[in-house]
Amino acid sequence: MTIQPAPGDTLDPREEHYRIPSPHSGLRLFLRHLPATLPSAESAAEAKVVLFVHGGTFPSALSVAHRFDGRSWRDVLCAAGYDVWALDFHGFGALSDPHPEMSEAADRHPALGRAEDASHQLEAAVRFIGGRYGAGRPISIIAHSWGTMAAGRFAGRCPDLVDRLVLFGPIARRPGTADAPRLPAWKPVTLQDQWDRFVADTPKHEAQVLLERHFQAWGERYLGCDPGSCSRTPPAVKVPLGPIQDIYAAWAGDLVYDPGLIRAPVGIVRGAWDSMCTDADANRLFDALTSSPLKRDVKLGHGGHLMHFEEGRYALYRETLAFLDGNDTVSGPAASGRSIAAGPA
Repeated sequence: MTIQPAPGDTLDPREEHYRIPSPHSGLRLFLRHLPATLPSAESAAEAKVVLFVHGGTFPSALSVAHRFDGRSWRDVLCAAGYDVWALDFHGFGALSDPHPEMSEAADRHPALGRAEDASHQLEAAVRFIGGRYGAGRPISIIAHSWGTMAAGRFAGRCPDLVDRLVLFGPIARRPGTADAPRLPAWKPVTLQDQWDRFVADTPKHEAQVLLERHFQAWGERYLGCDPGSCSRTPPAVKVPLGPIQDIYAAWAGDLVYDPGLIRAPVGIVRGAWDSMCTDADANRLFDALTSSPLKRDVKLGHGGHLMHFEEGRYALYRETLAFLDGNDTVSGPAASGRSIAAGPA
C-alpha cells in the first residue's frame, strides 16, 4: 500500500512508501523506496537493489534519506543505478507501529527492540522487497551501528537472501569482564543528547566535521518523527532501548550474532575517530568473518561514528559504492583487504 509521508519526512515525488505486515501480529512496518535514476525503463529493469538498515536512535528518513545541502546518501546510490529501500524498525519514525509497551512507563518492561527481534523484522522487509522484483534478484544491505547486529543476525540465518553486506561503523564483541547493565523499555532522547553524541568523536584539536546548520535542519525533522516529542520538556523523541542493551551486551562479551555464519561478501567501513568501532573492534570482527568469501576493512580519515552526516561523507559514499558494485574477484576461501586508509573526500 502506498501512503503519504509522515510529518517532517522526506518529500520526493518519486518516492514510494509501504506498510507491510510485521512478524508481530497486528503490527506493521514502514518501508520507503526510491527507484534508481536511470535513463530508460529498459535499464531500470537492470537496477541493482540495496536496503538500508538504520542504527539505534533515529529512522531512515533521518539517515540515508536525509539531504545535506540538497543531496542524500540515497540520492548518490540512486544515481549510481541502485533501487534504494530503507526500513524503519518498530518504535522508530512515525509510520512503523511502535511497540505497544512504549505507551506504558519505561520501567514496566525490559529494553524493547533487541537485535534478534529486529532481525525478523528485517527478514520480513527483505522478503517483501524480493517479491517485488521476482525470484533471483539479489539484495544487498547497508547497515549502520546497532543495525549491523540485526543485519548480521539476519544474514547468518538467511544467507541465500543477501548478496553483499556493508557494515558501517559496526558494533563488535569486546572482551568485557562485567555484566551489561539492564535497561528499561525506552527513553526520551533530546536534541542536546543527539548533538553531544554527534560531536563526541571529533578530537578536541580538530575542527568539527558536523556543521551546526546541518544539525539544526536535521533536528527539526528529528522532533517531527515522534508526534509526541513537543509535549515533553525539553522536547524529546521516545526511543526503544533494545539497541543500547545489545551494544552493552556486545561490549560485555556477548554479541547477538555469530559473524562466522555470514556467507556473503562483507565490507566494513568506518571513520578513523569512531569510538564505537575502534581498530581493535574492526579487527576482531574482520577475523570472525570466517565464512565470508570476500571481506574488506576500510578506515576513512577525519570521520566518526556518524560519518554519513559529516564533511567527509562523500568518501563514505564512494567506498560503499565501490564495494557494492562488486568489481572484484573472489578467488580462494577468503579474499580480503584490511584497513585501507582513505581521505575525507
